[in-house]
Amino acid sequence: MVNGPQGITKSLFRCLSLLLVILGAALLVNAQDNRTDRTAVILNVADAISPATWDYIHRGLEKARDRNAAVVILRLDTPGGLDTAMRKIIQDIIASPVPVIVYVSPSGARAASAGTYMMYASHIAAMAPGTNLGAATPVQLGGVPDIQPPTMPEPEEVAPDEEKDGENGEKDKDKKAAKDKEKQAAKPTGDAMQQKVLNDSIAYIRSLAEMRGRNVEWAEQAVREASSISADKALQLGVIDVVATDIDDLLEQADGWQVNVNGIDRTLDTGSLVVERIEPDWRNELLAVITNPNVAYILMLLGIYGLFFEFVNPGFVLPGVTGAICLLLALYALQVLPVNYAGLGLILLGIIFMVAEIFAPSFGALGIGGVISFVVGSVILFDTEGSNMQVAIPLIIVVSAVTAGFILVAVRLVFSSHRKPVVTGSEEMIGSIGEALQDFDGKGRIHIHGETWQAFAEQPVKQGDKVKVTELDGLVLKVAPIEEEVQ
Repeated sequence: MVNGPQGITKSLFRCLSLLLVILGAALLVNAQDNRTDRTAVILNVADAISPATWDYIHRGLEKARDRNAAVVILRLDTPGGLDTAMRKIIQDIIASPVPVIVYVSPSGARAASAGTYMMYASHIAAMAPGTNLGAATPVQLGGVPDIQPPTMPEPEEVAPDEEKDGENGEKDKDKKAAKDKEKQAAKPTGDAMQQKVLNDSIAYIRSLAEMRGRNVEWAEQAVREASSISADKALQLGVIDVVATDIDDLLEQADGWQVNVNGIDRTLDTGSLVVERIEPDWRNELLAVITNPNVAYILMLLGIYGLFFEFVNPGFVLPGVTGAICLLLALYALQVLPVNYAGLGLILLGIIFMVAEIFAPSFGALGIGGVISFVVGSVILFDTEGSNMQVAIPLIIVVSAVTAGFILVAVRLVFSSHRKPVVTGSEEMIGSIGEALQDFDGKGRIHIHGETWQAFAEQPVKQGDKVKVTELDGLVLKVAPIEEEVQ
């Protein structure tokens, strides 16, 4: 018990001291949680650039921003990928408040196609020895060959006062050769759509090169001519900024580097940084699997077939549940992939035609049309312009063959069932053999198929005689003795 003013003063002093300790601990924890410029976040990309890659990088850059990281190192090893996913990644890199270093690593890695654009967009472009980048020409898979119409040779332009010999004639020839070379270089190398895609890609990578102050001429050459160069050559040409053997070497070389982040010049302080790696979580792993065009294609077909079998055979439950799950996963994958809806429509139309062949046989017309529609739709299902992502042709062939085989077997069973004799119903009784249970002339009873039936005979029948059903009149069988019929 505290007595007097002195005791009250001591109690207040203790409470104040405790509050100061708690406040100091809270500030220390907060300072640890919000420490700035002491972390280097590392993201690893070692696959084709896809929507899953963009999701992983987007979330990684957000985490780096929330943790006030000093720098983000994007370790890259890619053969290329989707143009749409690449552009989203580049937009995130440019808008990132944390400087981004794209580092092609380890030795033997590459930054081809979409990876080259990402390198040009980075604040610092770095490569490990033994790596390469380039081959950034947009590729359109599928379609028909490029057939150019024949062109007539252009008439030679000859000036009226042109001298054929002498010094002036030689100069004119040189001018004409240079002019012809310029015309040849200016001629389009593909159809209109390919030329548009190529020009757009060139303009895009040139803008990135100009923004980061890197080699513009080689950037255009990488797109127009699919050029590819090594790390040392890229450093020599000013395509990249650093050649580093590992992360520590990269951070050491990047220390003190001047970069422009969202219009603000910053000096990097990368000395003694704590390296933090952010690996893809289960969401990124799942997205990476189901956004594979082959997997999305299989999931879609499993979903459609599962629901179809459930509707045809209600109560099985398993096909319906499996089909619904697969179809939902496929729809999620299709919303992030460049789907050609004409191809999707042709696939659905093909399946409808092939199913209709089972229930309404058309001697193969619906079945063949369905298979053709299914195959064409599968080939053009994904708009693969500027990427190397498409449904594998062997997979399309296998799935189409299995589906067509199933339809043919089903149609054959339908036709064969029509040719078989009736084994159920009243029609099955005609021609059946029974045994008379009593003597009768007119109405009587017979035993047939394990049952007792009322029968009518125009000739006398004795008990135990074998009789044959000739007609069915309601619930009365008209019969004739077999011996009578044989005679």
